[in-house]
Amino acid sequence: MSHLTILPTVLRDADRLEAVLIARGLTPSRGGSLPSFPPERQPVELQVQLADGLQFGWQRQRDGSLGLVCDLQRLSRSQRLERLLGEITRAYAARKALDEAADQLPMAQIELSA
Repeated sequence: MSHLTILPTVLRDADRLEAVLIARGLTPSRGGSLPSFPPERQPVELQVQLADGLQFGWQRQRDGSLGLVCDLQRLSRSQRLERLLGEITRAYAARKALDEAADQLPMAQIELSA
C-alpha cells in the first residue's frame, strides 16, 4: 500500500473542484462575478457563498489554472476560512490522484483513508 503525504496542487478542473465543494457540504454555483475593488467585479467560473455571507470563487487564469478570488483582508483574519480552503485544496489533490490512478489502473481497487 502506498501513502501520499504531499501532493502538489494546481486547480485546473472546475468539474472536479465543484464535486469537492459539494462533497464538503457547500453549494457552488457556476459563473457570475464577485466584488473586488469598488465598483469593480471579477468574473468567476465557480463560486461559493458561506452561511456568514462571505463569498469566494475561482477565476480561470491565462495558464488554464483556477485562481482564487476572495476578500484577502477577510481571509487573513479568518483561520476557519484558511482551514476550509486548505481542506478544499487537499481534497481536490486527493480526488485528482485517485482519478489519475483509476485511469492508469482500471482493474485496481483504489481507496482513500484519512
